[in-house]
Amino acid sequence: LEAMIPVEIGMHSSRVVDFNEANNEEGLRNLINLVEELRDKTTIRVAAYQQRVSHYYNKRVNPRPLKEGNLVLRNAAITDPAETRGKLAPNWEGPYKMKRVLRPGTFKLETLMGREIPRFWNVDTTRKRTIPDRLFCPPLFRSPCRPLWWSANVLK
Repeated sequence: LEAMIPVEIGMHSSRVVDFNEANNEEGLRNLINLVEELRDKTTIRVAAYQQRVSHYYNKRVNPRPLKEGNLVLRNAAITDPAETRGKLAPNWEGPYKMKRVLRPGTFKLETLMGREIPRFWNVDTTRKRTIPDRLFCPPLFRSPCRPLWWSANVLK
C-alpha cells in the first residue's frame, strides 16, 4: 500500500476510488523488474551530461605551454595576502625564470640572479613574460639586468 495524505482519504480522489490491491501488487512487481533498466538509462544520461559539460568547458580553455627557462610574472596578490601593498601597486611581479617543471602546470621559480623562490607555483598564479632578446641580458656581477652600455662603463 502507498502512503496517502489526509485530504485524499476524506475527498476520495481517483487514486483512492480506483485502487485495486491485486493490480497494485502486480504493478509494484513490474516496477521492481524495471529498476535495473531505469538505473542503466539514468547512468547513460548522466554520462552524456558530463560529457557535454566537459566539452563546453574545454572548448574555452586556453592552453599555456610553459617549459623550463621561460620567463614568467607571478601574481602579486598571492605573495601579499594581507593586502599591504596598496591599490596602486602593480598586479604582477617579476620577471622570474622557470627553474624546474614538476608536472604540467606546476613548477619552481627562480629570480634572474639564480635565487630559488621557496614555494611551488602553477599556471593560474603566473603569466608568461615575453621580453625581446635585445632587452634581455644575463645579470652582470649578480646585479639586475641592465643595458649593455652600462656594463661597458663599469668595466672601464
